[in-house]
Amino acid sequence: LDRIAETEPSIHALITVREQALEEARALDAQGPDASKPLWGVPVTVKDAIVTKGTRTTAGSKILGGFNPFYDAFVVERLKEAGAVIIAMGSSTENSAFGPTRNPRDPERIPGGSSGGSAASVAANQCYASLGTDTGGSIRQPAALCGCVGLKPTYGRVSRYGVIAYGSSLDQVGPLARTVEDAALVLSVIAGHDKRDSTSSPRPV
Repeated sequence: LDRIAETEPSIHALITVREQALEEARALDAQGPDASKPLWGVPVTVKDAIVTKGTRTTAGSKILGGFNPFYDAFVVERLKEAGAVIIAMGSSTENSAFGPTRNPRDPERIPGGSSGGSAASVAANQCYASLGTDTGGSIRQPAALCGCVGLKPTYGRVSRYGVIAYGSSLDQVGPLARTVEDAALVLSVIAGHDKRDSTSSPRPV
């Protein structure tokens, strides 16, 4: 959170910083480390098009400026089950109603879109990893421009339940991280069948 406060004025990668994050982290501390939770205590950000219970989720639009979801997206459920602490919601960059995101490597350059906030938050060391959504390059392009790792999973590998879609027949949620190993770990957490998404693959992870 200190790193976010330090870097946000120049980067603007995030729309909402979750007030609940510290409380959730303290609850994890009270429980103690849990080897069954591969992301125990790890700070993660998610794109502002992935609904998170009780946290403003806008998809970068003023129309949704007051939208506080009453449920978690499948991938958010998975992150929480794995012990991650979701600290903020990333913006969708150039065309966001909340203002553009800057590339942490060079603030005069764009971070790419539409998951530019997610890529920028990783590149600026605001988090360990982030989730974005990819329709036709929206994870991979920002990852390339910001110098981090981004992966669009095979369609159906990750549930789209709770995702505000750009193109529902194309969108996939995927990880952004600083290393391939970190991206693989996050994917292993969010992948899997979800009966609430009819296109979700039943194949084993």
